[in-house]
Amino acid sequence: MIRLSKSSLGKAEKNSVLKVLNKEFLGMGEEVKLFENQLSDFFNREVVCVVNGTSALHLALQAIGVGKGDEVLVQSVTYLSSYQAISATGAKPISCDININNISINLEDAKKKITSRTKAIMPVLYAGNPGNLFEVYKFAKKYNLTVVEDSAHAFGSVLNGKKIGSFGDISCFSFDGIKNITAGEGGCIVTNNKKILSHVRDARLLSVEKDSLLRVQNKRSWEFDVKFQGWRYHMSNIMAAIGIIQLRKIKKIKQKRYQLVKRYIKNLKNNENIKLFDFDYENIIQHIFPIRILKLDDREKLQKFFLKNKIQIGYHYFPNHKLTYYKKNKNYFLKNTNIIQDEVITLPLHLDLKNSDVDYVCYILKKWLNGN
Repeated sequence: MIRLSKSSLGKAEKNSVLKVLNKEFLGMGEEVKLFENQLSDFFNREVVCVVNGTSALHLALQAIGVGKGDEVLVQSVTYLSSYQAISATGAKPISCDININNISINLEDAKKKITSRTKAIMPVLYAGNPGNLFEVYKFAKKYNLTVVEDSAHAFGSVLNGKKIGSFGDISCFSFDGIKNITAGEGGCIVTNNKKILSHVRDARLLSVEKDSLLRVQNKRSWEFDVKFQGWRYHMSNIMAAIGIIQLRKIKKIKQKRYQLVKRYIKNLKNNENIKLFDFDYENIIQHIFPIRILKLDDREKLQKFFLKNKIQIGYHYFPNHKLTYYKKNKNYFLKNTNIIQDEVITLPLHLDLKNSDVDYVCYILKKWLNGN
């Protein structure tokens, strides 16, 4: 079976974890601090590591004061994490349409949905592509909004020579098992804002004041104070041990993913039934490889055909504004989102994929499109 996505780990990651296991200090400690320091060098900004990408978004929103009664603009085509992080604060995710060429947030639609309760905008860097991120920042400045980037897909991507995470208000990344680099799980928040960093450091450890300073020395607080709601969102040394090794491989990871993507593009670019997205393929690291199948009438049947030929495919993503829990906010009509919903499929992309695998996936897809 050619898998849609998978973790790709070597001996170095396994040995790194074994060292932590042998120390028998598995929680948040020295390895987490080391990983944070190395990430800070990578972004040239301060970093706080947390348990996953969803918690990174949640804590970032909480740190800027988003709460009950507030609203956050976000595109509907994203993973559920974006919406759940917003609603976890008590705020409402306000569903916005997308730009159909690159699945970035449609700012014309977002403008119509600004109210006195709008506090932030959450651009989603879908498939690792920054899309209209610079325009988002201009938009946010005009309407006095904070930008909380959902950069879960975009670790290592570059926009106009700048690494995603090295500029802007707040960037939130994911290190789950199939992301560009993995820590098994995990995530991080990157910003220059000292108040946000301080809030997140405490909030990830149940808001125990200054506990982070002790934990990274393999110590803990016994007498302490708590001044706001916190969560058990800290990263563990086991996660950090994997992430440290993965970060060293980022250049090779980027090269391999780009090589595979180029192979897909070469195979598919001239097919009239397929629409490729307008991504800056050379400067991003793609977490997934989505395409549009024009006038696709039965995606489930297509998926079964792939499985019959030992290939997994996916759909990224079912629109969040159509989920029962979020329908109650407002029944939005999102034109481009509705078009994309039935046309997008995601083809296999991971480091253990071979060129011959890519060729076979494309052969099977063309076979389907040709009615064979």
